[in-house]
Amino acid sequence: MAAVSKQQLLDLSTKEWQKLLKILDELPAILRLQKDEEETSPKDIIGHRAHWIELYLGWFRDGRAGKEVFFPAKGYKWNETKRYNADLRQQQSGLTWDAARSMLESNHAELLALIESLSEEELYGGPMKGANNNWTAGRWAEAAGPSHYRSAAKYLRQRMRIAAVK
Repeated sequence: MAAVSKQQLLDLSTKEWQKLLKILDELPAILRLQKDEEETSPKDIIGHRAHWIELYLGWFRDGRAGKEVFFPAKGYKWNETKRYNADLRQQQSGLTWDAARSMLESNHAELLALIESLSEEELYGGPMKGANNNWTAGRWAEAAGPSHYRSAAKYLRQRMRIAAVK
């Protein structure tokens, strides 16, 4: 169930972040850069999650400043997220595990700081400025943070289970 208040969003963000951190700490080093059948590694997943938080922060700031907001990014449409994510993986191909994790941790801290700085009204009082849809800033923050943490944790647990069976 989606958060509908600042406190719920903070609680959900903390809960899902702690679950993801536990898995990141348990992930064997040998798996961190190992590609799956879709040519995606755990490092790629972590870099992707960090990047999408960065995108959200940019969307929020640009919308608030009255600038044009590109969803998901300039030159891409929502129905092109598969291509966008593939391009992102290519751009982040030289990223190390430690750099990806550090980027995720920094962006998570920045996301939490933004959430904490906003009022209930700014988070849930209406559509996020520049978004051109009905999602609130809080709903977008949840999609970029805790929802992404949850899916990353699921992926990483699955990778660890598969490795344990081999």
